[in-house]
Amino acid sequence: MLLMDLMILAVLYVWCQLNRDQIVQFWFGTQFKAMYLPWVLLGFNMIIRGGGFTDVLGILVGHLYFFLMFKYPQDFGGRRFLSTPQILYDYLPNARGTISGFGVPPSSRQNPGDARQRHAWGGGQQLGD
Repeated sequence: MLLMDLMILAVLYVWCQLNRDQIVQFWFGTQFKAMYLPWVLLGFNMIIRGGGFTDVLGILVGHLYFFLMFKYPQDFGGRRFLSTPQILYDYLPNARGTISGFGVPPSSRQNPGDARQRHAWGGGQQLGD
């Protein structure tokens, strides 16, 4: 059970980094961005159980995986150190229809400075009179 907590937190960390701006809920309806969820769980587990070494280790493993799999190759132009074995692609295909599978980096996001385009609705018909 020791390694299960570590693995779950590592996978959770990777999901949270890929969905940074997603709003998640914690106990009693507390809402915050997904990028803070591993740290909230760490603090919560430290209060409830004490310690927290395995949680910190899970976050570190998740960060190392996220950095080597996504951040370093995309943002820094480095080579990809980790790759999924071909046997897993043979048994678990990476794409179903037009939807990509797991382990595929997210598409590039728009710059925050870009203005969002809105649909140009027609003038419509005024009701009444």
